[in-house]
Amino acid sequence: MQAQPAKEAADSKSNEDIFDSSLNLEETHLEEGYKEGFNDGLVLGQEEGREVGLKVGFEVGEEVGFYRGCVDVWNSAIRVDPNRFTPHVQKNIKQIEELIKLYPILDPENESVQEIMDSLRAKFKAVSASLANSLSSSMKLEKMLKLMLACCKVYISESRNKAVLESIERAAKLFPEASVINKFQDEAYNRVGYTLVSKLDPHLPLDSGSLRAPVVSMVKAAFESIDLESHLGSHPRLGVVDHICFHPLGQTSLDQVAQLAKVVAAYIGTELQVPTFLYGAAHKEGRKLDSIRRELGYFKPNSEGNQWAGGPLSESLPMNPDEGPSQAARGKGVVVIGATRWVDNYNVPVFSSDINAVRRIAKRVSARGGGLESVQAMALSHGVDLIEVACNLLEPNRVGADEVQLEVERLAREEGMAVGKGYFTDFSQEKIVENYLKLGYLISEK
Repeated sequence: MQAQPAKEAADSKSNEDIFDSSLNLEETHLEEGYKEGFNDGLVLGQEEGREVGLKVGFEVGEEVGFYRGCVDVWNSAIRVDPNRFTPHVQKNIKQIEELIKLYPILDPENESVQEIMDSLRAKFKAVSASLANSLSSSMKLEKMLKLMLACCKVYISESRNKAVLESIERAAKLFPEASVINKFQDEAYNRVGYTLVSKLDPHLPLDSGSLRAPVVSMVKAAFESIDLESHLGSHPRLGVVDHICFHPLGQTSLDQVAQLAKVVAAYIGTELQVPTFLYGAAHKEGRKLDSIRRELGYFKPNSEGNQWAGGPLSESLPMNPDEGPSQAARGKGVVVIGATRWVDNYNVPVFSSDINAVRRIAKRVSARGGGLESVQAMALSHGVDLIEVACNLLEPNRVGADEVQLEVERLAREEGMAVGKGYFTDFSQEKIVENYLKLGYLISEK
């Protein structure tokens, strides 16, 4: 009776072994399948990851490289023309350049990757927006410069008498086709400079042109209201109307404004009976302004404190004028009229009362003294313990104000003097054209 339970136990054990073997076999297959699938997935994942990584990496590299290329182009433009972009735009360009250097190209797991990329994109958008506005302005300017415009600068020996200046300005306003774009008034120099701009009609004779009439009107008003014998200032002068210069703008030629200068000179010399000298393109031999001034004693103060006082010392002139009488009335003096390409006037203040030392600086800055090419300079007293190095930049695109400023600072250090930031006495020619058209637009709108 004992054998039956033992047999059942053996059968049960046999059945468990069969199930265990089946389960173990299934687990073995699953494990092998998992390993095989894992290995296959790893290989495929690496291949796909490499493709995705290559694609993303290429896109990132392409974007960063694009920014790098833009920065290189912008920096090249800035080196050619430092004033091409505003200081704010230049600052953003510099920041983009710094962000590119910081970008961890070889460390994609770096936590700063996204932050740097976001900053790059934001800065690039800011620069692009600014340049788009500049491009629009440049296109407008290009259209402006296709116009036939002429500019005339009239320098008069007076700045302290308000009533006199008002009478001169009223004379200009009688001819609204020409606009006074700038007025530079300096009481220490006792001198005022007006900048007028007008369109030129190539089909009309120059003696009936829109710029001739207001200039002549201003000159007549100045002679009627100013007596040079009572004049006193720290800026040299040869006459009540000391200097008139015409400049071509837009599509106007230098020869056209030279002819206009001759027409004005002929009127002043013949009708107003004031000796008139021509220079630049208006003179048959291209005589220079400084040579006329030097011959007529322009650079020699005739009063205490480096002041220019009264009219000419003698009515007789050391050289014959191109128009008008051979003698100068003491109350009027003479007029010098020329035609040239654009000239910038830039004055640099030197904090000193030593006029001789500042004259040495001015001479060394000027081309005549072996200094900067196409620069004329002289030292002028401008108040207590202040003397200015007043410069004419005859080719401002070649030698500009920044270079002049640095040279004056360098030479002043040698003399143990401090220098202030210089300033222009007029707008740039681009700004003058822009302001003229804006003013013309506003007048027409009224």
